Amino acid sequence: MGKEYHMAIEILHVSMTVVWLAAMVVLLIVEALAPGLVSIWFAIGALAAMISSALGAPLWLQALWFFLVSAVTLILTRPLAKKFVNARAVRTNADMAIGQDCVVTEAIDNVLGTGAVKVGGRTWTARMDTPDGRAEKGEVLRAVRIEGVKLIVEEKKEVTV
Repeated sequence: MGKEYHMAIEILHVSMTVVWLAAMVVLLIVEALAPGLVSIWFAIGALAAMISSALGAPLWLQALWFFLVSAVTLILTRPLAKKFVNARAVRTNADMAIGQDCVVTEAIDNVLGTGAVKVGGRTWTARMDTPDGRAEKGEVLRAVRIEGVKLIVEEKKEVTV
């Protein structure tokens, strides 16, 4: 193995160090621009791969370090990071309507796209949970979910003992 081979290996190590540095910078920029945490773990993995490249590790070991460090940091810190990111979410009382009884204030017709119900003192645009569902004014229904700004309702099921 001649001088050219050793020079090529040397250039590869320097080149891969630059590649890992560039990957880390790009991942950090993505992290800075994106809401929440999306790529910080991979930037840390790129840092580990860059260090291993600078120390002369072969490409397969650099890639192993990248994936291993990325996976470990993701697994160890994701639950904690998720807790802090979700802590900033604004909670609403809309979900309290789910499971509640509601009274139809405007006839519900899914085909025509009409209908409203009153639940918990608030009026909601409503649709039945079946594609061709209908309900007449005054009927008592049960709220099952929210889709956008519409309350999805179903017929109240009778309980027999």
